[in-house]
Amino acid sequence: MHARVHARKHEFTSCLLLDRLSADASCRCIILSGRGSRFTEGIDLTFAMAHMAQQEGEDVARRAFKLKAFVEHLQDCVSSLERCSKPVIAAVRGGCVGAGVDLICACDIRLCTHDAWFTVKEIDLGLAADLGTLQRLPRVCGNESWVRELAYTARRFDAREAYERGLVSAIEPTAEAMRDGALKLASVIASKSPVAVCGTKAALNYSRDHSVEDGLVMQRIWNMAALQSEDVGIAAAAAAHMGGRGKTQPTAFSKL
Repeated sequence: MHARVHARKHEFTSCLLLDRLSADASCRCIILSGRGSRFTEGIDLTFAMAHMAQQEGEDVARRAFKLKAFVEHLQDCVSSLERCSKPVIAAVRGGCVGAGVDLICACDIRLCTHDAWFTVKEIDLGLAADLGTLQRLPRVCGNESWVRELAYTARRFDAREAYERGLVSAIEPTAEAMRDGALKLASVIASKSPVAVCGTKAALNYSRDHSVEDGLVMQRIWNMAALQSEDVGIAAAAAAHMGGRGKTQPTAFSKL
């Protein structure tokens, strides 16, 4: 299934949708793209200030609890991409500003057009980025010095730099080529066993935040059930039929 999730200007609509797609047995892979010439425009200051404004006579502690709940909700919306059991491909065109970087860092795979550009913008607004960039981007790119430079300066970086630093895995010449590439990649993923794909995403996410030994223990427990899936036999039979010729026969796997 191909789903484009468009973040509206005044609200995050992705949270509930991603949770629905995660539970949808017909969904095998998701593509996240922006509407128009940019992936994201950046923060809506009117929207943000309305939530941060102090009411006359409001107790500081109670205001703090409201702000905490507000930020927690936005964090949960971004994390729904990572929490989703299905792989999510980010397709970035044009500007990817502020929360856009948060969003793509929570995705599994990132593609962009040659004219894409990125910025961790929050520090220019007197904020520390709080929706996941500071936590995920160092893990995605493996270069803390580079991430700190971006976070401290809010400078723009282009598609080539994003590719060289490992933020994106491919640069396409046009939006149409990126769309076609994302759809082709999603179709390949969707052709695989959904049991294996979802299990692989779960293992990668878990292992990123745990030791190798913890990850191996998790994998043993996971495969106690997964190895008993009918998909294992179906995939093995398809591979045997091809006779080791290096190609995979198209195989129809059941929905989850």
